[in-house]
Amino acid sequence: MTKPAKLTAVALSVFRLNGLLIEWGNTFAAPHGLTSARWQVLGAISMAPEAPNVPQIADAMGITRQAVLKQINVLVEEGLVQPLPNPTHKRSPLYALTPRGAAAYQAVVGQWQQHVRDISGQFSSADLDAAIRVLSTMSGAHAPNGQA
Repeated sequence: MTKPAKLTAVALSVFRLNGLLIEWGNTFAAPHGLTSARWQVLGAISMAPEAPNVPQIADAMGITRQAVLKQINVLVEEGLVQPLPNPTHKRSPLYALTPRGAAAYQAVVGQWQQHVRDISGQFSSADLDAAIRVLSTMSGAHAPNGQA
């Protein structure tokens, strides 16, 4: 198989995996009152060094601003996320997890950590390092600014 064909196979595998992870994640996160999309947005907020705004959440997770805003509105309504004033841009609030949001996120992350411990034996460390390297490079090649 040529290198371009292999890259195409990787891209197709990523598309398939993305769909499977979203579907699987909806079931996985449901006991915590979350969907894959809400889990993803909570994760972006939780992992940010400072409270992020919608564009920062979208950039961090590789999803559209509209998709983030849709989930943010639901998460605020459900009391899992709270808007904060943004001193640099009054029309683009920052977002932080509420105690309830942090608890839901930590619960699903704890369950995720157990899941990855359970399946990690299927992969060698070298294979995982290679996957990270290849996917990061492919992300960078397709990111608008050249960096993923």
